[in-house]
Amino acid sequence: MDIRVRALETLLTRKGYVDPAALDRIIETYETDIGPHNGARVVAKAWSDPDFNAWLLTDATAAIASLGYTGRQGEHVVAVANTPEVHNMVVCTLCSCYPWPILGLPPVWYKSAAYRAKAVMDPRGVLADFGLTLPEHTRFRVWDSTAEVRYLVLPMRPEGTEHLDEAQLAQRVTRNAMIGTGLALSAEEAT
Repeated sequence: MDIRVRALETLLTRKGYVDPAALDRIIETYETDIGPHNGARVVAKAWSDPDFNAWLLTDATAAIASLGYTGRQGEHVVAVANTPEVHNMVVCTLCSCYPWPILGLPPVWYKSAAYRAKAVMDPRGVLADFGLTLPEHTRFRVWDSTAEVRYLVLPMRPEGTEHLDEAQLAQRVTRNAMIGTGLALSAEEAT
């Protein structure tokens, strides 16, 4: 896939259809201005502010927009909260619908046919592929992202983080935790 993308980019550039500097700027935008750090700030605010948490879970699109994160692929977002009993995971079974304003560009594995199929049939197995094992009693909810609705997983707040401010909490939130293929970082993992 990488080789095909590079070949297509080269061809389009040579024909004058694409400016390489414009492509670099788009990629830089998604790496620095738009990306998982935005979603991490949303999660950290939800962990710190019970009113925002409630708002996020009832109208995620508006709550997220109140922090300035809007745009294409973020028009309608639903937040789902992980609990000790239920673990949520997001997949797009048709393609790769993904909330770009808060998670940035989707990872390659998110778009793969293997992930899209296995997430639906064997979510526990997907987590094992990511090195994560949850208790046997944990139930799974797999949310199918679409062009109309995208999902954000609100991971559980790690224990022992009560003293941290929002900026410090945001550092505990990973992209995978917001997709449901990971957890927020514990104190040991964050150091």
